[in-house]
Amino acid sequence: MSEQRGGDLRDRTKAFALAVIRFVGTLPQTQTTSIIGKQVLRSATSVGANYRAARRARSIVEFIAKLGIVEEEIDECAYWLELLQESNLVPREHIAPLYTEANELTAIIVASTNSAKQRRTGPP
Repeated sequence: MSEQRGGDLRDRTKAFALAVIRFVGTLPQTQTTSIIGKQVLRSATSVGANYRAARRARSIVEFIAKLGIVEEEIDECAYWLELLQESNLVPREHIAPLYTEANELTAIIVASTNSAKQRRTGPP
């Protein structure tokens, strides 16, 4: 991954976290949305933090392992967003952009992980 692309993804994961921070601030004040909101917030902000840690990995094996954490966190975030949507606690149109971004970030991270694994083992 080139430094430019890595920088873009670093910025994109941070922008995603900021969008989730703003979104959680708009949730209705109920016990349920408070609990789920904290989970969404925790997992979404963890994505960028763990991606930064992956970029500082000391080896390709460590990089792959840390990207695995990023993938788990973004998938967890998507799960909490699904719960908010499917429980009808928040209108679909409020969640849709975040859910779309979570899925796009997941695809990018999976592709990056697969590329790193290929570099580690070489061509088939």
